[in-house]
Amino acid sequence: MTEPLLPAWSEPFVKEELAAGLVRASRVDRIDREWAWGGSTGAGITVAIIDSGLERDHPALHGRVVESVAVEIVDDEPRVVADDAGDLFGHGTACGGIIVGLAPEVELVSVRVLGADLRGKGTAFLAGLEWAVERGVQVANLSLSSKSEALFAAFHEVVDEAYFKGLALVSAANNVAGASYPSLFSSVFSVAAHAVPDPWRLYYNPAPPVEFGAWGVDVPIAWKDGGSTVATGNSFAAPHIAGIVALIASKHPRLTPFEIKTILAAVADDPRPVSARRHASRRRGA
Repeated sequence: MTEPLLPAWSEPFVKEELAAGLVRASRVDRIDREWAWGGSTGAGITVAIIDSGLERDHPALHGRVVESVAVEIVDDEPRVVADDAGDLFGHGTACGGIIVGLAPEVELVSVRVLGADLRGKGTAFLAGLEWAVERGVQVANLSLSSKSEALFAAFHEVVDEAYFKGLALVSAANNVAGASYPSLFSSVFSVAAHAVPDPWRLYYNPAPPVEFGAWGVDVPIAWKDGGSTVATGNSFAAPHIAGIVALIASKHPRLTPFEIKTILAAVADDPRPVSARRHASRRRGA
């Protein structure tokens, strides 16, 4: 008997020999923070920080930097090379310190694409992101973005590739209103700042493009030359989400970015004042 012709991509759902790939590592009866990341330290997870570099010996990074590369532009072509310049500005180290503060056993990979003025070419950013995807990290923190319309399609392609490979890209929204990429793409964890001084408080926005809110106002951060400061920006909200994502990925290594997003949405804090929550609860119980 001739096997019926199947529509493309349907094989895992109809062929017994492929169906095993649909079985999850564990079935979830409830989702709460204890289940999601309780007891996790981020061990086994590599986080790429695509930024201004990382200061390897900064006390806030606890020796967690395992590799450093930089993107150089030579004859208008990006080239990834080994890097020993460290952090040229302080921004990357700030992001790394936040992540290590939440997930102390992650390994960090520095991908330097920004210079001493915290500026860089979109092509360098794109090349650094492509390198991180090919290297095979599990999480990447992108506290930067590009406004280049010319690179829109290329960024869209690489973030989709990362998504399908299981790489969670955590991207800060631009601090200034307006389109920037890849923060507005659906395949990344897009993040903006809230003002509650709690690194574990996160909000979910059911009306994207920006999906998650994390502490990003008056945040104590690590800075260049072993220093520290306090700063505000979506840049510092994103690594709070990246750190929590690393904890979840460490405890549940088979989860996809889609599943991790769902977990974050499920355990997000209620942004309403306590009085409003009590009123809503009484109405439901009426």
